[in-house]
Amino acid sequence: MENINNMGQSSLQALSRDNLTNAGRRKLTKDIICGAATLACLAVGLIYTYVLGNAYPIVPQLLYFIGFLIEGIPVIITGVKGIFTKNLTNAMEILVGIAIIACVFNQELILALLIPLILNVAHILEERSIMGGRDVIDGLKRMQQSTAVLLVDGEEQVVDAKTLKVGQQIVIKPGSGIPVDGVVIAGNTHVDQKSLTGEPQPAHVEVGEDVYAGTVNLDGRIVVEVRKEYIDTSFSKILQLLENSENISAPESRILDRFLGYYIPFVLGVAAVVALISRDVAQAIAVLVVSCPCGQMLVSSAPMIAALSVATKRGVLIKNSKFIEELTEIDTVVFDKTGTVTKGELGLTDVIPFGDTAPEALIAAATSVAIASTHPVSRAAVAYALTNGLEYQKDLEIREVSGGGVEGTAPDGRVVRFGRREWLEQNGCAVPTDFATDVMGSISYVAVDQTLLGCLCFNDTVREDAARSVEALRELGAERTVILTGDREEPAKLIAEKVGVDQVYARLLPQDKLDRLRELSDDEHAVLAVGDGINDALALREADVGIAMGAMGSDLAIESADIALMNNNLMNIPFVVELAKKTRRTIYQNLALSIGISVVMIALSAFGVISSLAGSILHNVGAFAVLINSSRILRGEQKY
Repeated sequence: MENINNMGQSSLQALSRDNLTNAGRRKLTKDIICGAATLACLAVGLIYTYVLGNAYPIVPQLLYFIGFLIEGIPVIITGVKGIFTKNLTNAMEILVGIAIIACVFNQELILALLIPLILNVAHILEERSIMGGRDVIDGLKRMQQSTAVLLVDGEEQVVDAKTLKVGQQIVIKPGSGIPVDGVVIAGNTHVDQKSLTGEPQPAHVEVGEDVYAGTVNLDGRIVVEVRKEYIDTSFSKILQLLENSENISAPESRILDRFLGYYIPFVLGVAAVVALISRDVAQAIAVLVVSCPCGQMLVSSAPMIAALSVATKRGVLIKNSKFIEELTEIDTVVFDKTGTVTKGELGLTDVIPFGDTAPEALIAAATSVAIASTHPVSRAAVAYALTNGLEYQKDLEIREVSGGGVEGTAPDGRVVRFGRREWLEQNGCAVPTDFATDVMGSISYVAVDQTLLGCLCFNDTVREDAARSVEALRELGAERTVILTGDREEPAKLIAEKVGVDQVYARLLPQDKLDRLRELSDDEHAVLAVGDGINDALALREADVGIAMGAMGSDLAIESADIALMNNNLMNIPFVVELAKKTRRTIYQNLALSIGISVVMIALSAFGVISSLAGSILHNVGAFAVLINSSRILRGEQKY
């Protein structure tokens, strides 16, 4: 099987809801009409025989033959093509075609009509039963906003979203979907981003923040400047990635290909021996019918589709078969630090008062001037004060000093300064040489006039789930965990200690990361690399498996990695490793189930226990056993 939907390629394409608009719709309609016509021929023939008995027996035989031509000939043609092209995906049609021809020569026309009819109906039901993977894609497509409200000279015009150009401004009203990627230039609101990030809580967005196609504006009117055209949005690229993921080839399918290469000659040989020994062609036909490898054709495709569906609902996009082939063998995990293990945002980590200054007073003084600054350190101080409900003075006249910090003058003439040590010393504030020498990170000092109040220390904040993710990966077989970062060694080691990572390599450029990863990866180790998909692109491509964090909006992340996480939940990494292991186990279970059931059915047919007609129904036992076993992936609880 060359891809996960090779269970009768044309039929599966026809059943895809996406294809039902054109060729797929026509083929499905044709299949339904042919099936109805075949059933009509069978019904009329049986009624004629019941009512008139043996009068003119040629009439029902002619009706049965017409039904055979309608339903059986297409199967025979497909089987013949499979023989000459050596296409093992048509193994079922090859065996069924031979059985149908044998029925015709044996003058069992009702059986020649029923076998392909029952098999085709069963085949359609099997395929429909595993089409759940399409539901996620179709649901996402319905979320695409097809129109937009364009601002032209202050007036609103409804236009086709596909015509929007970069730089244009659009209005997003409450309850409306966002048609393209852009940045908010007016207003604020809450946006439902579950379709992209999987996060249940709406995100608050305001001026200067990004919004994405496929999300929904909940409660405020905002004006958005278009940053990406309709075809280039993150949402469109995600949909394309999901479409491509349906063509992932599970590596275990190569085992099945080799198996079918021996299976068909074996079945034909058994049928020939049964015909010679029993002198009963019907028994040989039964062997051919029950041996149809429907179950084997679903061995890897059914669990793969189930896994893709589960992963997509979790916000994990899988691009290729490394998901099964190599992710299950991972023993080394390499993390980028900034933006991966950490949030990539400064946070207040230490408050160090000087003298008898209270910590709350120190933070309040810093916040009173930082509130007017957009510097990351200032934003972190303000965020901490607001989060903890600290009061601060709001009537200062504030100015920012380039290269120094922020200062504000109070109505009573006092001057509050928040910034670099050297800047405060230049303004007459004495800072002891031994003050705050043992802290790491970005340090900003606070003074009122020439009196030092203390300092605040800021560091990149560790993600809440980082330590749990590392621990879970160890449980799943990761023997080594490593951080590769361009940051300094001291803060990198501090982060590594907090999350439980074994080794740290600091001050690395992108090429240095690639070289170090190659050293970690050898014949004895399989490496999983996790990064933000920008400066880690080289490492993501080189690793046995690359996972891009927070790929929403990052084209490079999607292109570089084998797996893309649409949110920054680090627990999705052990989740996808566990899912890969579960999928692989299910594939091997399916292989054992389908082969075992086929062997039993062939034996029963060879000894005359199962007739051809019964075999046309019972041969699907293997297929449904495989489907039920594969569905456990959808129903099972996720450990992580």
